[in-house]
Amino acid sequence: MPRLVTWNVNSLRQRLPRLLALLERHAPDVVCLQETKVVDEEFPATVLADAGYRSVSFGQRPFNGVAILAREEPTEVLRGFPRDPAPDSARVLSARVADLRVVSVYAVNGKRVGDPAYELKLAWLDALADWIGSAFDPDEPLIVAGDFNVAPDDRDVHDPELWRGQNLASEPERERIRRLLAAGLVDLGRRAAGDTTGPFTWWDYRMGAFHRGWGLRIDLALATRPIADRLVSVEVDRNERKPTSGEGKPSDHAPVVVTWS
Repeated sequence: MPRLVTWNVNSLRQRLPRLLALLERHAPDVVCLQETKVVDEEFPATVLADAGYRSVSFGQRPFNGVAILAREEPTEVLRGFPRDPAPDSARVLSARVADLRVVSVYAVNGKRVGDPAYELKLAWLDALADWIGSAFDPDEPLIVAGDFNVAPDDRDVHDPELWRGQNLASEPERERIRRLLAAGLVDLGRRAAGDTTGPFTWWDYRMGAFHRGWGLRIDLALATRPIADRLVSVEVDRNERKPTSGEGKPSDHAPVVVTWS
């Protein structure tokens, strides 16, 4: 069965041993990475090729950066997207892998509600939804996956009242995610989880948030019906958020593993 992993690695240089272990453990067909923080010329394509994966990168240092890895050669590669209101940021990479279109997304964070970065985030999500809605056929297989920096509803935060109206969980941000879904996409993580809290994909490094369960679900896999109707499972690899001997410090995000038939 086909499998895709999306993961904000929070520095590919630091997380490369963990990524290689993850590739061996899950054997995904496609991987979307975010926050690689490495320019294209320094992307570890040879190391990943030795592990059996072709790769394309849209890199930037010291921030941002997205990549797509696949067992088959990615084609029709596009770095960025038309009318991006943050054109100097490496945040979106799309490609075709066999009959599947894949978009790796690292959304603008927004900092805090009312900050200029927050207004940029809303404009950026609007532009992304416009592009997805116009550039892709909802009847064709498409997965848009990555770190959206938005928890879509109260089930996606550990404490809804604490997060009410805050960046990452404000209503205007959530409305932008609904716009993406209205473009013909299904939130695979929510479909798999049903009406329950979580599962979370991000935990702050501070205050023991991971061990206390203080998380958010902001890493999403959105797909068209040809994928959603064949969905088998969506799992969060929480073990990848734990410190592991020999593999270094974990990212503050856990990988999301999507399998379909």
